[in-house]
Amino acid sequence: MRFFEGYRCGNCERDIPGNSIAGECPSCHGPLLGRYDLPLIASSITRDEFYACGQGIWRFRPLLPPFTRELSLGEGNTPLLRAERLEKETGIERLFIKDESANPTGSFKARGMAAAVTRVLDLGAKAAFVPSAGNAGLALAAYGASAGLETKIYIPSVTPDGVAEECRAYGAKVVVVEGILPDAAKKMGEDLKGSDGIVLSTFREPCRVEGKKTIAFELEAQLGYKSPDWIIFPTGGGTGIVAIWKAYRELEQLGWLDGKRPAMAVVQSSGCAPVVKAFENGEETMKVWDFPETSAAGIRVPGSRADRQILEALRDTGGVAVAVDDQEIMMAAGEMTSLTGVFPSPEGAATLAGLRALIQKGTIDRSERVVLVNTAGWSRYRFMLDPFRE
Repeated sequence: MRFFEGYRCGNCERDIPGNSIAGECPSCHGPLLGRYDLPLIASSITRDEFYACGQGIWRFRPLLPPFTRELSLGEGNTPLLRAERLEKETGIERLFIKDESANPTGSFKARGMAAAVTRVLDLGAKAAFVPSAGNAGLALAAYGASAGLETKIYIPSVTPDGVAEECRAYGAKVVVVEGILPDAAKKMGEDLKGSDGIVLSTFREPCRVEGKKTIAFELEAQLGYKSPDWIIFPTGGGTGIVAIWKAYRELEQLGWLDGKRPAMAVVQSSGCAPVVKAFENGEETMKVWDFPETSAAGIRVPGSRADRQILEALRDTGGVAVAVDDQEIMMAAGEMTSLTGVFPSPEGAATLAGLRALIQKGTIDRSERVVLVNTAGWSRYRFMLDPFRE
């Protein structure tokens, strides 16, 4: 059975048909989020049936939009690792790492692009475009190659070395733009006026969120339906944190949670922390961060189109936002690598630095169950090796 009802604007709550080509709300330009007939799902399938449907993100199809074809490169099924040596170092009794570097192209972006490119194919488009600091562009290039879709990636000049070349290897066209991510997005907008392709920018395409929310579904299955107390996530544009929050709200409404929903913790760099500033000031929207600076390219994002949803996710779950500096990120990267065998991206390492800061503040109790989400691997950040050179 199909339970998908279309999309709803996260700001003005306008409903949009599921077959619409719109990537954002036509009324207010707010982010579109998938909506489902949750009472019908609850009366049609059990929780155990939902989790026993196969492998990959498409096993969760009752809570994903239906498509003619379900594109996949093997995304999902990423490991949840018990970090026992880090437990001893931090004092946290039950600490886990959800290692998203095991996805195709090495990051959690694969989940979102699998769903987004599938939607593009269903809509009949022949081309897709995205501005990216690295991982989203790589994921689009790879899934575009699999689908035979023309792709064009706009990357800022500060993007880690090798990203442009790898995107081209997949057959994508790459435009390198001087500056940072907003500069790449601006250039893309100028170039694509009048184009019939589809833009897959963060929160200008609704299925990237839908694909990424499968992280939460996997966590529930891997933890035997014992939800963590905290999920710590590095945040730039915010699709990951919004997706996980949305997933847990859906599970709660279905009656499929044994306890309360996890508290969400956003980690940002002190050199680019618009979510942290807005959260601490009690604001409902975020101001664009001037002159963002951090070596963690994935969270060097000065603003988000879903700022309201990110801040709501934190407050709705009793969560928090914390900033850490680049030195703390690098120290955490070395610690996570040597104590767990997981060599994280700078963004993934930021979650451990954030955990330490939240323990010190007394926000997280050592008796709580904590999941750190390593959103990507280290290999596209060659500077991560610098501390280990002889």
